Amino acid sequence: MFVILRTMTVTEGNSDKIVERFSKPGSLVEQQPGFINIEIMVKQTRRGEEEVVILFRWESEEAWKNWEKSDAHIQGHRQNAGQPKPEYVLNVTHARYDVKAVKGAAEPTV
Repeated sequence: MFVILRTMTVTEGNSDKIVERFSKPGSLVEQQPGFINIEIMVKQTRRGEEEVVILFRWESEEAWKNWEKSDAHIQGHRQNAGQPKPEYVLNVTHARYDVKAVKGAAEPTV
């Protein structure tokens, strides 16, 4: 499994805008081969700011790279090219991870 982690710091009261944007059903990324899911988390940080963490899970790094190179992804970014980020977005960071282990709840014994 492969994970993309995007962390966005936004002004207080604006995390819902990010959550709404990334949680809309029917997005193109959901239709991509190898896409698993997106998790969106919000953390209250210091007064005046909120942190939104978006975790994109992919079956493999190759599946993610295919999405990055796809016409649908590139066209989506071209539409926003040259536009300033929303004023409520203070900072954005990205990180990529290879998932080495996943653990779930223990199976009940009968």
